[in-house]
Amino acid sequence: MKKVLITGAGSGLGRALALRYGQAGADVCVADVNQEGGQETVSQIEAAGGSAFFQGCDITQQWDVDKLAIALAERWQSLDVLVNNAGVASAGSIESERLEQWQWVLEINLLGQVRMTKAMLPLLRKSTADNRDIINIASQAGLTPAPGMGSYSVTKAAMVSFAETAHLEFAHEGIHVSVVCPSFFDTNLNQSLRSDDAGMQAVVTKMIKKSGVSADSIAEQVIKDVHARKFMVITHKEGRKAHRLKRFLPIERYLKIVKDRTKKFVKAND
Repeated sequence: MKKVLITGAGSGLGRALALRYGQAGADVCVADVNQEGGQETVSQIEAAGGSAFFQGCDITQQWDVDKLAIALAERWQSLDVLVNNAGVASAGSIESERLEQWQWVLEINLLGQVRMTKAMLPLLRKSTADNRDIINIASQAGLTPAPGMGSYSVTKAAMVSFAETAHLEFAHEGIHVSVVCPSFFDTNLNQSLRSDDAGMQAVVTKMIKKSGVSADSIAEQVIKDVHARKFMVITHKEGRKAHRLKRFLPIERYLKIVKDRTKKFVKAND
């Protein structure tokens, strides 16, 4: 039975991934700061005939991450899959966004993944599974940032770089590292959004509802692409198109396209 740890699995994409892994026969550790949400995920997995348990964990606290590692070492002795999914959203202009908010989102989105990876690496090394994985959930914002979400985009870009570094460092050990970059989809990320700009909450909520993409469909693609040993999983068609434009167009032309689209977006939402 595959042993899978997913952070932030009490809701959204984390829950969808946990359910998918549970349906595939894995034993899933649902890690989250939200005990009620985490226990609900466990209940859903068990109701579907799967195996799961909840472990509270605040990824901003080293002692709590260490506690989780000890609990898994006692229960499983090893780990096959680590999904670094826990994250938060922030928004605001560079001028208006407070430094405290930058520190908050960096502590969770970036350093939280670093803490988890370092703490779980010894358990991953003890795994005898054919495929051992570290899956990092970043964002399209880390590849093609947009104005008004500076701190969020910076953390997600750093996560992409961290994942690439880890991919190269752990390859010789047979540990596959991947990074997932979804655009807006139906999730509760807007509920955790922090912003001093009242209008940003409405904009993000609108984009999420407009997406028409479910967390379950994202989870299905993630598991499929990771199984195929892909490094970068870009889940949305428009996201893949934007990434290609940025890679292959002269940067000045690409930025002009983004600026023109931003003007149209702002005008449409005035």
